[in-house]
Amino acid sequence: MKHTLDQLSNHPNELARHYSHFRVDERLLLTGHSHQAWPDVAYLGMEQAWADAAALVDDKWGPAFMKAQAVRDGYARLIDDENGHIVLAPNTHDLLLRFLSALPWSKKKKIIMTDGEFHTARRQLTRLEEEGVVIKRIPSYPVHQVAGQIIEALDDQTAAVIVSAVFYETGLIVPGLDLIAKACLEKNIELLIDAYHAVNVIPFSVKQLGLQQAFIVGGGYKYCQLGEGNCFMRFPSDCQLRPIITGWFSEFSLLAKKNSGNTSYGQGPDLFAGSTYDPVSHYRAAEVFRFFEEHELSPAFLRNVSQHQIGLMTDTFLEFDLPEEIITVDSSVSLADRAGFLVFITDFAGRIHDKLKLAGVLTDYRGKSLRFGPAPYLSDSQLKNAIGILNEVVKTGQY
Repeated sequence: MKHTLDQLSNHPNELARHYSHFRVDERLLLTGHSHQAWPDVAYLGMEQAWADAAALVDDKWGPAFMKAQAVRDGYARLIDDENGHIVLAPNTHDLLLRFLSALPWSKKKKIIMTDGEFHTARRQLTRLEEEGVVIKRIPSYPVHQVAGQIIEALDDQTAAVIVSAVFYETGLIVPGLDLIAKACLEKNIELLIDAYHAVNVIPFSVKQLGLQQAFIVGGGYKYCQLGEGNCFMRFPSDCQLRPIITGWFSEFSLLAKKNSGNTSYGQGPDLFAGSTYDPVSHYRAAEVFRFFEEHELSPAFLRNVSQHQIGLMTDTFLEFDLPEEIITVDSSVSLADRAGFLVFITDFAGRIHDKLKLAGVLTDYRGKSLRFGPAPYLSDSQLKNAIGILNEVVKTGQY
């Protein structure tokens, strides 16, 4: 079932009827950056998880592992990867810990990151810094200088580079990931890319970017509409690392290496496997991935929808000519450089967010960034209405 941009721009949006539980046609849900609505089929997946558990008891793990494989396959399609392995976990922090535990700490003590990384990496690496790990932070703005500064900072003490594909606070796409990957490969440095804010809202291709030797983390809570508990890490097929933080699920593979006196690791995705988890999230995710496939909601098409929506909101905002000392949008950033949400810059982000919520417009914010995250199930009239309410809130001055 193929949709057109016009069908998703009109009201009611052609997709909205598939999100009846979230009532997306009745509410102004501009929380797409932090949490998109789930299609109704997600509920069917959760019901099936219950039915399998009740009918099969311990034997439920057979069907559950099939759902997990469907989720891995779904992520592989979204990042255009044919050769890497994908391991799943409830959150990216679990995966980051396993990655960090596999680095050659006896030889290298330095990690390069940006100051625009999400809290998962920011907090954990700050804590490691307190224990003697050297952390080199590259400014995340201006974004076009990030890749060059990371490459310049690489040295023989660098164990890994951690960088986002899209910065979570500004929504800016990071150029030059291919150049970083090439430089890291030449110097035998591991590269981990946080693609959480890129997957399924902008095209992201392992093949085209030359990221075959990179680690990539992401999840489905945002643009994939999978809900909580559906994070992934893609890693190279020839990876020889031995994570210190390792779960007993890594022993499941029949072809697990049996090294006398050493901890053995599973093959493929099991190399970085964890332990027992709640499979309900994978049942839900498998149904949502199937829904996106059936409706031909590809990253390329969703990118067109997103660009239209962000452009519409930007133009509508500028028409109101609000005072720049109160709220503004960075006009130096082109539409093509933005990912899946629009940032308004204001010293009153928190208070305006609260006023918008009272008026029925749900957004989110960080610091001075007030973030409007559209989604493919919202119509043009809903987006214009939301910006109109923002205009009214700002003009009242009661914040």
